[in-house]
Amino acid sequence: MSDHFATNLKLACSHYRSISEVCRQLSINRAQFNKYLSGQSRPTAFNLKRIGDFFGVEDYELNLPADQFARLIGARVSTLTEQPSDPISELFRPLHEHAGNLSRYCGYYFEYSNCMSVPGTILVSLVHLWEERGRFLFERQERQERSSATDQHAEVRCRYLGAAFQLQDRVFLIDYESLTFNEMSQTILIPSFKSRITRLNGLKAGVSSGDRRNPACTRVVWEYLGEEINRINAYRQVKLYRPDDPRIDDDVRERLSVGPLRNGLFEIE
Repeated sequence: MSDHFATNLKLACSHYRSISEVCRQLSINRAQFNKYLSGQSRPTAFNLKRIGDFFGVEDYELNLPADQFARLIGARVSTLTEQPSDPISELFRPLHEHAGNLSRYCGYYFEYSNCMSVPGTILVSLVHLWEERGRFLFERQERQERSSATDQHAEVRCRYLGAAFQLQDRVFLIDYESLTFNEMSQTILIPSFKSRITRLNGLKAGVSSGDRRNPACTRVVWEYLGEEINRINAYRQVKLYRPDDPRIDDDVRERLSVGPLRNGLFEIE
């Protein structure tokens, strides 16, 4: 691999808001990616293909002389920006223009909700909200252990990807399940106007993952964890809990049960 690779990789990354964003989308460890940028290490053939696909270039083009690559990547970016947006992007364009700035809410959260699939339990999910090129995106990860006829410890994992908007004095989040593509959900949160964000209240509407796939609505609580966290330790806490579990504090239980929703969950027959 030529000595031009690190220089070209830096240039390609400059078209994004941050190196962290590139690493997140590529699912490559930041420390390892930094070695690529500094020339201390070269990617494997597998990672090289992923990097090329991500930036829309061929593997060999990443090794071109820097001036040639600069002209190439500049032309590719210009071509992409000149292409007309798809109808869904055009539909949401006015919404982006009227949405507020959610920068202060970026970071990681535990989401507590009454589980739609296993009534009587509380589901703790891990949410990450971030800003990308002026848009606010989020990821929500769920994990549920359920008993089955074939496996008493069957585990169901879900990964939701979505977009967030602040309109007037509410935060609207819409997402889809990215592993199975079999559902979408919407969450509405009440923003915190305090100087320090701790917990946000709201409602989430979606469908249960049971056989009947009933539409349902539950109260949710988002607990702010910080801009950077130990994701492994946090993910270990992502699972189902009994309402009386000592790891669920009284404040969360009260927020999930207060109001007209029976047990915090309303299911539409």
